[in-house]
Amino acid sequence: MLSINADIVCELIDLAREFHAQEQVVIPETPGNPSEDWAAQLLAHHIDDTTLQQFRTKVADLEPDQQWELVALLWLGREDYTLEEWDEAVALARDEWTPETGDYLIAHPLLADFWREGLELHGHSCE
Repeated sequence: MLSINADIVCELIDLAREFHAQEQVVIPETPGNPSEDWAAQLLAHHIDDTTLQQFRTKVADLEPDQQWELVALLWLGREDYTLEEWDEAVALARDEWTPETGDYLIAHPLLADFWREGLELHGHSCE
């Protein structure tokens, strides 16, 4: 069961859409070289972007268990997990949590779509 407030997720969806809609933001689906920290390098180029800063701040201000659910919601919407596997997805997100969760999330170009799908599976909507 989703415990993070859906309105918070909807606010983050709006920020993710705004960030990814910018022309200069191109985040590849897969890294060019597995040893590269490609997401961190790319996001470093956008350090002054106010939308990215807002996104990072909103995620960082959440409690860790809420951040775990954001990651699990991404995985659920991406169909890595089913709704029946929700607790397992949250547990893995907890085990892999880092303070850079915001960067991990925003590095996914389809984040807003995956979150929207995950919310719908939980019976919530941003409409």
